[in-house]
Amino acid sequence: MTDTGWESLLDRTSFIELNARERAEALLDEGTARELCGPFDRIESPWLEPQGVVPQSDDGVVVVKGGLDGRHAVVIGIEQAFQGGGIGEVSGAKITAALSLAARDSRDGTPTAAVLLLETGGVRLQEANLGLATVAEVCAAVLELRALQPVVGVIAGALGCFGGMSIAAGLCTKLITTAEGRLGLDGPEVIESEAGIAEFDASDHPLIWSIDGGTQRVRTGLADALVLDDVAALRTAVVEAVRQGVPAEHRSRRVGELRARLEAVDPEQPPAPSALADVWGRSAPPKGDPS
Repeated sequence: MTDTGWESLLDRTSFIELNARERAEALLDEGTARELCGPFDRIESPWLEPQGVVPQSDDGVVVVKGGLDGRHAVVIGIEQAFQGGGIGEVSGAKITAALSLAARDSRDGTPTAAVLLLETGGVRLQEANLGLATVAEVCAAVLELRALQPVVGVIAGALGCFGGMSIAAGLCTKLITTAEGRLGLDGPEVIESEAGIAEFDASDHPLIWSIDGGTQRVRTGLADALVLDDVAALRTAVVEAVRQGVPAEHRSRRVGELRARLEAVDPEQPPAPSALADVWGRSAPPKGDPS
């Protein structure tokens, strides 16, 4: 690497290394961030302590309102360090309420976009059906707001976005990821435990990233932008996604296209991960691909 290359690397501020609150504040315009339902409000899950799990006073979800390049926005960050970013009844209710209030404000003349920082393994196992129900409510709230203002998803890493919240990610207006990010309905460990190592070796990291990794998800059209792990780069990408506004048709509504993709794959002779982009018609990496 050249001296210039090292200088460029050292000038970056890693987004991945920040916690959820720091990520939310880093995306918003300086001096505008205002946290709602913060840790001092002690809105925490009542279901964890009886099961021997120490609860967190914000239940692992941070909601911060502020300006985004001068526009009204709410950033909702899931804290991966608490219960693997698992979503329970209270944390899901916080996400749903924030999205619904943004929709209300948008209808009342204050257009408010939303940014979802998705670092989650899905539903919190300790809350089971309550978690599943609240993820459905989150998805409904995403659909409500995205008809009015952009809902931008960000998957930075290193946990990734899996389980029910990966469905919410798929409903976002735009989905931004880093090469370190991962996106999938079932995580590698879950697939291996249920179907065996021959189906998916969860210790094979190159295999995991070749299927679930951010680069692959962008190449196959399941995410929209691949961005360096850098606060400034991610903020620029989020601002641009919000600036583009609400599209004429969201990806999740292109059912015919998505069905055609599935029908193009023979389950008895599935293509190698490296061939998926060719099968689904998006073989060239997007501009700015760090790989």
